[in-house]
Amino acid sequence: MSDKIIENNQVTIMGEIASDFTFSHEVFGEGFYMVDVKVKRLSNSEDRIPLMISERLIDVTRDYTGEYIMVNGQFRSYNRHEEQKNRLVLSVFVRELEFIDEELDGAKTNSIFLDGYICKLPVYRKTPLGREIADLLLAVNRPYGKSDYIPCICWGRNARYASAFEVGEHVQIIGRIQSRIYIKKLSDTLTEERTAYEVSVSKLECVEI
Repeated sequence: MSDKIIENNQVTIMGEIASDFTFSHEVFGEGFYMVDVKVKRLSNSEDRIPLMISERLIDVTRDYTGEYIMVNGQFRSYNRHEEQKNRLVLSVFVRELEFIDEELDGAKTNSIFLDGYICKLPVYRKTPLGREIADLLLAVNRPYGKSDYIPCICWGRNARYASAFEVGEHVQIIGRIQSRIYIKKLSDTLTEERTAYEVSVSKLECVEI
C-alpha cells in the first residue's frame, strides 16, 4: 500500500549544494536537516531548491558546498505557524542520494511527477502581454492519512485546459520544481524578500475514474 502511495509523488533533482546543513526536526531519534541545492534551467538561470535529508543518509557535520548531488524523493509540504497564520513550507524529502562529478549533459536535472486531486478552484489569468497562466493547488496523498499540498503553475494551452478543472478532480502532472523570489509586505514600512516554490507544469491530464 505505501509503495503505491509513494509512486504518486516522484522527484529527481541534480545540482550543486549551495548551503550548510541546518537542523529541521527529529523523528524517533532520527534527525532531519535542510540544505539548499542550485539547479540550472535551460535558460541558464537557476532555481534554488531546499532538500530535507536524514542524518542517516549523509554526514550533516561536513560542508559539501560546491559539490554536485543527485537525489530522488518527494515534494512535501507542511504548515508553519507564523504571524498569526499558517504558511505553507515546501521542500524535497530525500529518499536516495549520490554524489556526481558534475551535472550530466543532457540529463534531466529537475523533474517531478504528481498524481493528486484539485483542492481549490484554479485561478486563471492573462499577463499584460497576453500570456495565459493558471494556478492550481494539488493535494497528493501520503501514507497514514496525510496529504501534501503542492502549488502548480500552468501556461498557454495547459492553462486554458486547467482553468476548467473542478475541486476534487483527479489530475496527473509532469513538470519541474521552480523557485521564485517575491517581496512580502509585513507592515506599511517593512518588507521582506522571500522565496516561493511551485511546480512548473509541462504536461497534465485529468484521470477518468
